[in-house]
Amino acid sequence: MEHMEKKQTILVVDDIPENLDILKGIFQSEYTLRLAVNGGLALKIARQLKPDIILLDIMMPDMNGYEVCRQLKLDRKTKDIPVIFLTAMTEEQDEAQGLALGAVDYVAKPFSPELVKSRVRNHLELKRHRDSLETLVEKRTRELEQSHHTAIFMLGEAGHYNDTDTGVHIWRMAAYSAAIARRAGWPEKEVQLLKLAAPMHDTGKIGIPDAILKKPGKLNHGEWETMQTHSAVGYKILAKSDAPLFRLAAEVALNHHEKWDGTGYPGGLKGEHIPESARIVAIADVFDALTMKRPYKEAWPLDKAFDEIQRGTGTHFDPQLAKNFMAIKTEIIEIKSICDRKETHGTLIFSDIIDI
Repeated sequence: MEHMEKKQTILVVDDIPENLDILKGIFQSEYTLRLAVNGGLALKIARQLKPDIILLDIMMPDMNGYEVCRQLKLDRKTKDIPVIFLTAMTEEQDEAQGLALGAVDYVAKPFSPELVKSRVRNHLELKRHRDSLETLVEKRTRELEQSHHTAIFMLGEAGHYNDTDTGVHIWRMAAYSAAIARRAGWPEKEVQLLKLAAPMHDTGKIGIPDAILKKPGKLNHGEWETMQTHSAVGYKILAKSDAPLFRLAAEVALNHHEKWDGTGYPGGLKGEHIPESARIVAIADVFDALTMKRPYKEAWPLDKAFDEIQRGTGTHFDPQLAKNFMAIKTEIIEIKSICDRKETHGTLIFSDIIDI
C-alpha cells in the first residue's frame, strides 16, 4: 500500500460562525481543520495540537487577535507556528501592528478564496523548508558533538593508554572540575566546555616512555624531569586546533601541575598567573588521585582526601577555589558515588560523565 503523506493542520480562529463555514469550505478538502470561536480556545488548541499554521481574526470579544498572537509568540511550544491575520481592519497601522507581533501575513476581508489558499500554501511551503533545514542543522550539530566527544574520548584514553591503574580517573575528575567551575560562578556554557576539556589534561603522557610510566618505584631525577615534559607535549598536541574546546584543553594540559605558590611546573607560574581552568583541574585531579587505589597505595578515605586539599590551600591550590570545593563536598561525594557504582558494574561510559 502506497504511503500517504499526513495532511497539514490549519487552526482557524473567528468569532463569527459564517466566517468559519466559509474557511472550512475553502480548506477542508486539502487540510485538516481545527476551529476556534474565541482567543482562549485558540490558545488551548494551539498548545495541545501545534497546528502547522493559524488563520486568526483580530476583532473578537474578550481577547482580540493581537493578544492571541502575542501570547502565541511568548510560548516556547507555539512561537514558531506561522500566523496569518484575516481581518476587516485594513489600515496601514493595523497591518504594521500585526506584523510587529510576529504574524507572517495579513489578508483583508472580504477575501478571495484563491488568494487565501495561495497565501496559506506559500507559508506552509516556507514552514516545511524551514523545518527541514532546522532538522538538518540539528542532525549536523549532533554529528559534530559526537565527533568532539569521540576525539575527547580518544585523546583522554590515549594519555593513559599505558597507565592501566587510572581506571575512569579522567572522566570522574572532569565531573569534579565542572562542579567546581559552576560553584566559582562560571557560565554554564563554559562549565560544559571545561568538562569536555578536562579529560585531555594528560594527553601528553603519550610522549612519555613506558619504562617511566610503568616504573613501580620512585622516579629518579632524570626520569622525573622526563615525566614533567608531558605538560608541554600535551599542549603541543592540543594547541594544533583553533577550536575553543581544544584551546581550553591545551591551556589545562600545560598548566594543571602549576601551584599557587609558584613551585609547580612547567613554568613556575604563581597565583592568578595560572589560568583559572588549570587551577580548577588541579584540585579535581589531586582529589581523585588521592581517592583511587593504586599499586603503591590504598585509596584514601574521603575525609582524609578533603583534609589534604584543605592543607594545600594557599600553597598548591587557589584558596578561593579550594574554599568553593570544600563548600560542595556533598556534591563531590555524590559524583564519586555515581561513578563508583557504574564502574563497579562495568557500565560507566563517557556519556555518563557528560550527563552528570
